Amino acid sequence: MAASAPVIILLGPPGAGKGTQARMLEEDFGLIQLSTGDLLRAAVAAGTEAGKRAKAVMEAGQLVSDDIVLAILQDRMAQPDVAKGIILDGFPRTAGQAAALDALLSDAGRKVTAAISLEVDDEAMVGRVSGRYTCAGCGEGYHDQFKQPASAGVCDKCGGTAMKRRADDNAETVRERLKAYHAQTAPLIAYYEGRGVLERIDAMGSIAAIRQGLGRIVQGVAA
Repeated sequence: MAASAPVIILLGPPGAGKGTQARMLEEDFGLIQLSTGDLLRAAVAAGTEAGKRAKAVMEAGQLVSDDIVLAILQDRMAQPDVAKGIILDGFPRTAGQAAALDALLSDAGRKVTAAISLEVDDEAMVGRVSGRYTCAGCGEGYHDQFKQPASAGVCDKCGGTAMKRRADDNAETVRERLKAYHAQTAPLIAYYEGRGVLERIDAMGSIAAIRQGLGRIVQGVAA
């Protein structure tokens, strides 16, 4: 990855639209979204050295350590398709992970370009998350109120008719996840604010408005 290529971190609770907006940033700027879960699964499937370590830990029913996640991330960042820059989703989650990520990037002559906090109203988020569902075939996201497919029950993207909802997308669980997110992420926001790379954006607006706002931020830091 070129030294000038942006490294964007998206911060936001479950349902804030990180995945949707990351896909749009990929389209708009040629960035590559790197989700921790996807990276782990891909590394295990590929049988990389770090992937083998992750597999052993997961098979033992333990959490994958930060150093393994960072090793997998380092391997992924060396691949040619990330030349235009990356969007990190799901990592870092703590100030300790953020410091470790800074060290990894510094070794490569890089740094975090912007950490963008998607700011939400908690109660509105409960309704937003409780109503969401996805296409079982391609993973395209939908919502009972905000984004239904053009033809009821038929995915706009792949034409599939099987839809699924996460079992934990209910009001009580969402409120608990939001509480945990705020407790965990407050130090992370302070960390990036202290480094002068924190950006905030209202994530309660329309998808299009959020896309525009994020686009302005990325254009500004990538110029």
